[in-house]
Amino acid sequence: MSAYLDTCISELNGIGKTRAKQLGKMGVNTIKDLVYLFPRAYECRGDTKLLSTAPFDLPAPFILTVGTTVKTVKFRNRLTISKFKAFDDSGTVEVVFFNSPFIKDVFHIGDVFRFYGKLTFSKKTLQLQSPKYEQYDESKPLADIVPVYPLTEGISSKILNKIMLSVIDIAASELKDPLPEEIRLKHTLPTLSYAIRNLHFPSDEAALSSALRRMAFDEMLLFGLGIAISSRYKTKSGGIPFSPCSVQPLVQLLPYELTGDQKKTVNEIYKDTVRKNSEEDISPMARIVVGDVGSGKTICAVMAMYICVMSGYQAALMVPTEILARQHYDDISEMFGRLGIKTELLIGATPQKEKRRIHNGLSTGEIKVVIGTHALISERVEFENLGLVITDEQHRFGVAQRSRLKEKSKNAHLLVMSATPIPRTLALTMYGDLDVSRITEMPKGRMRVDTFVVDESYRARIYDFIKKQVALGGQCYIVCPSIEQKEEPYTVSFEPSSISSPFATSPYSDLKNVTDYTEELKTALPELRIETLHGKMKGEEKDSVMDLFQKGKVDVLVSTTVIEVGVNVPNASLMIVENADRFGLSQLHQLRGRVGRGQRKSYCILVSDSKSDSAKERLEIMRTTYDGYEIADKDLSMRGPGDFFLEKSSQNFRQSGGFTFKFAKLCDDHTLFEAAFSEAKRVITEDPELRRNENVALKMHLDLLFSADTSYIS
Repeated sequence: MSAYLDTCISELNGIGKTRAKQLGKMGVNTIKDLVYLFPRAYECRGDTKLLSTAPFDLPAPFILTVGTTVKTVKFRNRLTISKFKAFDDSGTVEVVFFNSPFIKDVFHIGDVFRFYGKLTFSKKTLQLQSPKYEQYDESKPLADIVPVYPLTEGISSKILNKIMLSVIDIAASELKDPLPEEIRLKHTLPTLSYAIRNLHFPSDEAALSSALRRMAFDEMLLFGLGIAISSRYKTKSGGIPFSPCSVQPLVQLLPYELTGDQKKTVNEIYKDTVRKNSEEDISPMARIVVGDVGSGKTICAVMAMYICVMSGYQAALMVPTEILARQHYDDISEMFGRLGIKTELLIGATPQKEKRRIHNGLSTGEIKVVIGTHALISERVEFENLGLVITDEQHRFGVAQRSRLKEKSKNAHLLVMSATPIPRTLALTMYGDLDVSRITEMPKGRMRVDTFVVDESYRARIYDFIKKQVALGGQCYIVCPSIEQKEEPYTVSFEPSSISSPFATSPYSDLKNVTDYTEELKTALPELRIETLHGKMKGEEKDSVMDLFQKGKVDVLVSTTVIEVGVNVPNASLMIVENADRFGLSQLHQLRGRVGRGQRKSYCILVSDSKSDSAKERLEIMRTTYDGYEIADKDLSMRGPGDFFLEKSSQNFRQSGGFTFKFAKLCDDHTLFEAAFSEAKRVITEDPELRRNENVALKMHLDLLFSADTSYIS
């Protein structure tokens, strides 16, 4: 690596110990760290507006002349408000700053500035509150596109921009480009140095789009190489041979008939794992079952566990949350108990004495089936003869976590499940190391959940509908996008078409949050039993609340998307999603799947005041479409494959450090996605060890990203 890139940040001019420590909190310790501290959004300040024609409540740029002196008023609570008038050819606006008395030395009558902020009305006065500003001089053009960086205390945007300007040109030229020139030219991609420069200081929108496209391609190519290598080096033989057996004893316990797709999936699992004759050599199964919410994937996993145990081996099921683990344990242990199969639950909350007993039972083979969370991958957990590893909600586990459990027995079969329907074109790519079973049929008797899209004007009617559902004996989920108001005082995000228009959107001041909304509901609906559930609560707290809800002792559960994963409450008949425009289609479909699981007629209400055409289109798709695969296909066409990367497959993909997609998640170019994976497969086919000169840099990047996974590339 370049010595310049390794230079400690404290050696730069103007950065002392204090500032270096502040940057260190952001993970910036060297110049290379600084280069890879990318903007989280961009502001388009070039297309300036007149005061008379600019939209309200949306950020916009203005060229204004200061018309009055700054007047500052101090209040007893130490708050200061500073105001002055500014104007353009179309009108005048009052510019307001809070707790910024120093601006009296910045703005003088006659000075011209470019402001960026929202126009609002306060007491019939047109205002621009706390705008960003830059001195304007026609002879020295300002940048049209301004990056918005993540910040920390003591590091302002102006400070960070100044530091970036001092290093980015030299640093970008020092970077080793990992992409083979042949691939770069074939797909009309810019050099890495060009991309880095234009990510930090875009020369124009086209340059930024090209830079984002290059970085997205790199991430997808590296991910594709990891998948291709995993698939290529997958064990071809030596799988544990299960014995032929009948699953009828288990089928007879079911209160329902299996669907055709469920039977097909069980048959595929059976063929993957059962040796038909003593001479047959089988490979370890590596299969994913992809099915819509409520399609019955779990019973397929239970059938697989039964086949495993009947063959004399042990089975382990790992799920992402303790709530889901308990639920699976309650259902499966009751079923297996009737068949004499010993099943145990192992989670973080399991008492130490119980853990020791379970560890002993697994090591001796006394316990045949264990259901748990990450506790299963503890070094203390040893199996006598583990034959089958199952992970539920596959996208919430990284490849590393999945592998660590499977390493308990190298030849064990692997079955993973995902409740997120994935478009067929992506499934073969994203799960290149797995065979895919798709469940598209829904069990008989599953009722459709009627879906409605409403705005804030329906609030009173929503409250009345909640009361009506509870009076009829049902229960209600309400999902909010955040836990507390302070989480998003100012939200800057990327539009769905971010590759072509990655600019900051307006702040959301009316986001519903779990904490405040729960109190609001308790005031509005005092006769109902209302509880809160979110990810920051302790495990035992979450379990306690969910247990009360499952037992019908809570009428309304106000939650974040923590309830998205697998929780089954058949009595729940109403799902309300606040600020529904803030969620992806697949996530909304998952949430809707939490209701309608019993005999009650169920409903889903999506609440949104968004004026965005794309948001309205997405919510209309949810209102009219109920097939998960159709929704996934539409989600793909609207938001691009990157969202599936981020939400469904990439979390914790790296063995250490946590590899997450920064650019691929923004990509709406389906052909770029497929091209990157096609190149990955070609490269590994032609150069499995990545020893060719043009692939050496790629290998180095793979070693960094998948350090513990690429040891087989010698």
